[in-house]
Amino acid sequence: MPHATDPVALTAALVRCPSVTPDEAGTLALLQDLLAGAGFACTRVDRGGISNLFARWGRPGANRSFGFNGHVDVVPVGDRAGWSVDPFGAEIIDGWLYGRGSTDMKSGVAAFVAAAVDFVRATPPDGAVILAITGDEEADATDGTLALLDWMAQQGEAMSVCLVGEPTCPEVLGEAMKIGRRGSLNAHVTVTGVQGHSAYPARYVNPLSAMARLMDRLASHPLDTGNAHFDPSSLAIVTIDTGNPATNVVPAQCRATLNIRFNDMHSGASLTAWMQAEADAVARDFGVQIALAVKVSGESFLTPPGPLSTLVADAVLAETGLRPAPSTSGGTSDARFVKDHCPVVEFGLVGKRMHAVDERVSIAEIHKLKAIYSRILTTYFA
Repeated sequence: MPHATDPVALTAALVRCPSVTPDEAGTLALLQDLLAGAGFACTRVDRGGISNLFARWGRPGANRSFGFNGHVDVVPVGDRAGWSVDPFGAEIIDGWLYGRGSTDMKSGVAAFVAAAVDFVRATPPDGAVILAITGDEEADATDGTLALLDWMAQQGEAMSVCLVGEPTCPEVLGEAMKIGRRGSLNAHVTVTGVQGHSAYPARYVNPLSAMARLMDRLASHPLDTGNAHFDPSSLAIVTIDTGNPATNVVPAQCRATLNIRFNDMHSGASLTAWMQAEADAVARDFGVQIALAVKVSGESFLTPPGPLSTLVADAVLAETGLRPAPSTSGGTSDARFVKDHCPVVEFGLVGKRMHAVDERVSIAEIHKLKAIYSRILTTYFA
């Protein structure tokens, strides 16, 4: 029997590739060589300057296929002087592997790639194992997993179910899995009035007063109280700007930005319509013009508890002694795209050190994560 694939060595090799979005920096070539050697049919699905990898073991159109999804791109290092190690050195110190992307999420990719390679070599399954790995998750994500899913649809490739290997556990490996995610949108508001001297109110129309009223109306309105699977939706005012250095001038314009994280009681369209109605009312009251530009990063979604979440939870319990609580908290992930293709659940390592200075991952937990993914594959195809 071939030697087991070491997920720690693979994580280190990936971390040594400085794959800051949008540069894959050799990560996908490294993975493709390993997967092709294990009999996976590999296709690069590059789009818009972004590199992605599709790999399938088994015949196309198999009666059942288990998919893994993850990303190899990472956020920038930030303040290099704050790091105690080389951010791309993959140093191992006291049981921890250090480096940018070690937690989010090169260790997760390494764990599911290692599990998949060893699984198909040891017990070739009746079905297909599919890996959809992107180099565009940390940025706009328009040419990453979406490009892979578009290509799969064109080629007749399909996953029956999918597990996204993002970090999901707040403090301890095994405590949480994601069965959904809140939606996210950013709203950019521009209020235009008439500039004038602050001592002559009849000669100006103050956009700041209108903006203050609109922000208060939006922020003080409870969106909902949550439901069985989601916390209450939240609206945060993240900036209000005028660029006005003078104390005796009322400026002509004021801008603000809002971020809303919303549950499945709303949609991007319904929230946009509500904000537009509020803006129109304030514009009438204050005699200003208000422009609203909204970008929806992702809609909320839920994979109802069922066979897939039970499969994942049982495997986690068997390997860690903990049954993961189903969660929908946190930011967005590529699961928001996969959910339109097939049922999707997320499970991965402890995420509290992701994107941080001296980002690091527990070596023992990388091995444990591979064991969880291996058990999931074995059970799914049993």
